[in-house]
Amino acid sequence: MSASTADLILRHGRITTLDRTNPSATAVAVKDGRFLAVGDDREVMALAGPATRVVDLGGRLVLPGLIDNHTHVIRGGLNFNMELRWDGVRSLADAMDMLRRQVAITPPPQWVRVVGGFTEHQFAEKRLPTIAEINAVAPETPVFLLHLYDRALLNGAALRAVGYTKDTPEPPGGEITRDAQGNPTGLLLAKPNAQILYATLAKGPALPFDYQVNSTRHFMRELNRLGVTGVIDAGGGFQNYPDDYAVVRKLADDGQLTVRLAYNLFTQKPQHEKEDFLNWTSSVRYKQGDDYFRHNGAGEMLVFSAADFEDFRQPRPEMPPQMEGDLEEVVRVLAQNRWPWRLHATYDETISRALDVFEKVDREIPLKGLNWFFDHAETISDRSIDRIAALGGGIAVQHRMAYQGEYFVERYGAAAAEATPPIARMLEKGVKVSAGTDATRVASYNPWVSLAWMITGKTVGGLSLYPRRNCLDRETALRMWTENVAWFSNEEGRRGSIAPGQLADLIVPDKDFFACAEDELSFLTSELTLVGGRIVYGAGGFAGLDDNPLPPPMPDWSPTRLFGGYAAWGEPEGAGRNSLGYRRVAACGCAQACGLHGHEHARAWASKLPVSDARGFFGALGCSCWAV
Repeated sequence: MSASTADLILRHGRITTLDRTNPSATAVAVKDGRFLAVGDDREVMALAGPATRVVDLGGRLVLPGLIDNHTHVIRGGLNFNMELRWDGVRSLADAMDMLRRQVAITPPPQWVRVVGGFTEHQFAEKRLPTIAEINAVAPETPVFLLHLYDRALLNGAALRAVGYTKDTPEPPGGEITRDAQGNPTGLLLAKPNAQILYATLAKGPALPFDYQVNSTRHFMRELNRLGVTGVIDAGGGFQNYPDDYAVVRKLADDGQLTVRLAYNLFTQKPQHEKEDFLNWTSSVRYKQGDDYFRHNGAGEMLVFSAADFEDFRQPRPEMPPQMEGDLEEVVRVLAQNRWPWRLHATYDETISRALDVFEKVDREIPLKGLNWFFDHAETISDRSIDRIAALGGGIAVQHRMAYQGEYFVERYGAAAAEATPPIARMLEKGVKVSAGTDATRVASYNPWVSLAWMITGKTVGGLSLYPRRNCLDRETALRMWTENVAWFSNEEGRRGSIAPGQLADLIVPDKDFFACAEDELSFLTSELTLVGGRIVYGAGGFAGLDDNPLPPPMPDWSPTRLFGGYAAWGEPEGAGRNSLGYRRVAACGCAQACGLHGHEHARAWASKLPVSDARGFFGALGCSCWAV
């Protein structure tokens, strides 16, 4: 095959390239994992040879692959197959039925872990389960339910498994709630940080290495299903380098990564942060690796004294007086070694103090050319945005407000929430900005929830947070998940759009992102996902093209095997029925789905069936959903 002959051609599509010099196309050619040509069918098909694979897109919309600017795939993959996910489940009754069924197949001494981006506001019942309800469905199997960042619910069996008793002392930064006799109730609270929650979760059984490999592959496939082709992995607590990177390293070495991973190194030892970064900067080269697995600098934790936590049920924490000194020591090490960094910062008070440090270091060691940035930045001020821009930094926002918006409004008021975070203002001021999720523990990994939140201004529970002036149009929101992210991994011009020479990552969503109703945005999935020119996920009419077959989830009792991932998609006639069809519930307005049509009443009425003949229709098909 010649240098100008394509390995793969996708034709007859509607391609949104996000390349300002060539914004739309109908065909794209791929060679050696990169886009070779982007244009019309005639000119691209001229690059076909005898061995070129040609895929007809059938007029479908094509978008660049989505890139999450902040998530935890490396840590999350180790446990994904052990976690029962309530992300996107719209009824507590359904969620508890999922828990009951999972308990029934989980062998001792294993736990059932409910971990992920769910909130009581997404449930029709508008509440979480009680500990009594959890004990009723799981009297003997340990159940650990992690709710966002703020609390965990443990049944009696889990309390026994972790050894929490009347004599267990109160942990730093958290609370073990107790009854009148001093016995733990099973409710753990983050006050103000999640150390007690994560430390307790870490006491559970771990999967063996080969199972962790399988688990990480299934997590990546779930991300591919949702259109994610790359992430910046933000490290995390209890994720030591290089020990806890062995699984992803093996997958990289074996060519089995289907999500590109740029990873940041997260300090693990309070009062030893400088030591960590001195060690890492002497042993790890910035950007070492390849296009699939590559080092991306430091953070999101730089020093423990600078970590302001994002639980809006708790008051804003005040950073200690030693924060600036601790932070300066680490930032100097990073700047001297030309390592970029990211810093977790929820509140402007923290951001302003951190900027004092960055500006001080910059006067002696210029930061120009280092793609450093703040994460989250919900309450950032205009003044801080300007200071970040002046130092050449960026802001990575995540959709935590989609899950915690109600709590923020309750504490600070609706007016304060209208620009939390002020994304439109950040973009207006010209600072580098991109979007992500902060999955898997404090929000869902579903990118479309983030996109829907930025476009509609609504939480997953339906609360309108932002006036329209503070929302983004669809193209701008899409760029936040594609083109804009490239700066944060120092890959501008290499990925994020569909253009010759860029990495060949793209998706075909199951509905038209630009034309579908706003209520449908968070339900989008991908039907074809391309990473490096390889079809890593195919569904619907593209299912036969899937080049990424996986063995079943391990172990055989894995919740992933039964329920799939987001919104229990693996069980569309069971737990996922109401969640996957929620948009139809909203449109239909009926109290419940009928057995024949679910909530597809409009489609049924528009069909050629004799729906106007009430007696004949109801009698023939047994449908009575319009009889009220």
